[in-house]
Amino acid sequence: MTVRLPHTLRSDARDNRERILDAARAVFATNGLNVPLREIARRAEVGPATVYRHFPTKEMLVTEAFTDQMLACQSAVDEGLADPDPWHGFCHAVEKLCELHARDQGFTAAFMSTFPHAMDFAAIRTSSLTSAAELTRRAKDTGRLRPDIVLDDLILMIMANSGIHASTPSARLMASRRFAALMIQAFQASPVSSPLPPVPRLTPAVSMPRHKPPGETHQ
Repeated sequence: MTVRLPHTLRSDARDNRERILDAARAVFATNGLNVPLREIARRAEVGPATVYRHFPTKEMLVTEAFTDQMLACQSAVDEGLADPDPWHGFCHAVEKLCELHARDQGFTAAFMSTFPHAMDFAAIRTSSLTSAAELTRRAKDTGRLRPDIVLDDLILMIMANSGIHASTPSARLMASRRFAALMIQAFQASPVSSPLPPVPRLTPAVSMPRHKPPGETHQ
């Protein structure tokens, strides 16, 4: 018992830390960065003292949550680079990046605005763009990615994806997945029509005007 107890405590501490970070990311994404640590502790089902033990300041907790988000984005591109099929890797990165930014819900922008000196954002951006540029180059070499696609097109895609608004997080994620599928088809050198993911209801139902054949007149 005395030999295993320290290992158990370390394992419990790791679990608590992950629960706190998961709760923090979810709360920050939906309610902003002003949520008190006590609310995050409640969501994580731990005591406030446990939160402060792992993250003595609010900035430390927010920075850790942001770092995990950045690592997830970098990992999406790295997985694409590691794929033996560059086109498949490119598509994987597009899908994953769109999903991550759909879940982000403005958290990254809020963090950078609130804590502008927390880390070297320029270095992070440069590293990410360098990897994305290499992934794009490899996909072009397969002949399946349009030759006129540039890195700015991926940035434009992420900006557009981040602008998706939906009534619920799940609807936002569904819309993002459909958007990613549409973008992949647009990126292809020889577009192939394939089934799209389901589309969520983003606006109230409206009646689309019926297309009239040539020569048809109003009655």
